[in-house]
Amino acid sequence: MSEKFYHEITPAGFGIAIKKKDVLFEGQSDFQKVEVFETDSELGRVLTLDDLMMTTEGDEWHYHEMIAHIPMMNHKCPKTVLVIGGGDGGTVREVLKHDTVEKVVLCEIDGMVIDACKKFLPTIACELDNPKCEILVEDAIEYIKDKKNMFDIVLIDSTDPMGPGEGLFTEEFYTNVKESLKEGGIVAAQSESPVVNKKEIKKMYDLLKKVFPICSTYTSNIPTYPGGYWAWAYCSETVKPLSYIDEERCEKITKTCKIYNKDYHLARFALPNYLKELL
Repeated sequence: MSEKFYHEITPAGFGIAIKKKDVLFEGQSDFQKVEVFETDSELGRVLTLDDLMMTTEGDEWHYHEMIAHIPMMNHKCPKTVLVIGGGDGGTVREVLKHDTVEKVVLCEIDGMVIDACKKFLPTIACELDNPKCEILVEDAIEYIKDKKNMFDIVLIDSTDPMGPGEGLFTEEFYTNVKESLKEGGIVAAQSESPVVNKKEIKKMYDLLKKVFPICSTYTSNIPTYPGGYWAWAYCSETVKPLSYIDEERCEKITKTCKIYNKDYHLARFALPNYLKELL
């Protein structure tokens, strides 16, 4: 069975299995193992890093629409956006649906991820060659240190707090991110699975609350991620979640989305009791 299936078992002792067909790309970068494989399933092609699921063609929109449109729609006119991580390009694609955006900077530490996704996951990476997108292959921890008052939105589309993503889960890093925001700026950061990453979530939000006066959580389902349920942190110095939604942009972008719409947006900040207690 192991030869025909990709398995990922979570720290909670359960996980997923996907019928695996052909390996399209496999490489070892300076940071991690990068693999793209074709599946014999409705998920299509899959990207893994160090054998952990990152994205699939079949359900990537569950993640990318949520990390992008919730914070973007809460900003009155997002012009400059920084995406940290996100080398698959899905978050950049969703950000560029907002006609207010003049520039999006993608800061991804691993160029191999970008190259592999451009070649083998073109529906996800399709906007990485957009002239509004500047790609920087470098360490975001260093990049963000001297960026002051530069971005309307920062999206932390990172891997888990291990390997190359470990340094993105520190108070110093979040403080530098806060200082990179313009007035009225908003940060959204992926914050793991409330089902199987409870310790990591608690640690992350304890840090975020030290840095940002406003720190809220929103959630959505992602079928192929651990536990099938995911959380994102919404952070700002001045802008509360749901305090503003751009109705005109919302209507336009909803037509391009598979999951995002205004009603769904409004419901994302309603949390189950166990998650409220955890945070």
